[in-house]
Amino acid sequence: MTDSDDLLRRVSAKAGATAEHLPPPATAEEVAQAERILGFRLPPVLTRLYREVANGGFGPDYQLLPLAGEGRTAVTEYREVRETSGPGGDAHWPADVLPVLDWGCGMYAAVDCRSPEGAVLLFEPNGIDDDWHHAWYVDSESLTNWLETWLSETGWYEEDADEDADEDADEDGEMRPWESAQQRLAE
Repeated sequence: MTDSDDLLRRVSAKAGATAEHLPPPATAEEVAQAERILGFRLPPVLTRLYREVANGGFGPDYQLLPLAGEGRTAVTEYREVRETSGPGGDAHWPADVLPVLDWGCGMYAAVDCRSPEGAVLLFEPNGIDDDWHHAWYVDSESLTNWLETWLSETGWYEEDADEDADEDADEDGEMRPWESAQQRLAE
């Protein structure tokens, strides 16, 4: 058993125990169609989450968006956020960054699909008038670490979270800005 196998087994167990009703996993065809529509491949762990655990409906707080299907999905959200601009007409959402969870108030958890580890980013646009790169933070260097944080209930979104325990935070316990944001938004 690989580390990913063990992680997905634990994620599946927690998802089943915490979600009222899990949708069935996405099919291989649904994942392939989503990747064709998006124009990029999903990181392997994200693909396995959707294929082996469920097509969304589990995870931190507001739960992962479904990848495929009717209504609001990660694919439809990506297309929408890529088509809209900020107040100054500037792009605010970089290519190949898939929104996977809507935190509310305009905030999203998103996976950088160019990152081999599937870095998880936080888009926090509140208070940003322009210079959209200031709205992007690194929540976790990898999707596996982000999932481990959810499993251990130590994420920043947890009521009793220990801010000092966040390995991706800066020395003040704050989430660090995503250094590639400005360059990626300019593409």
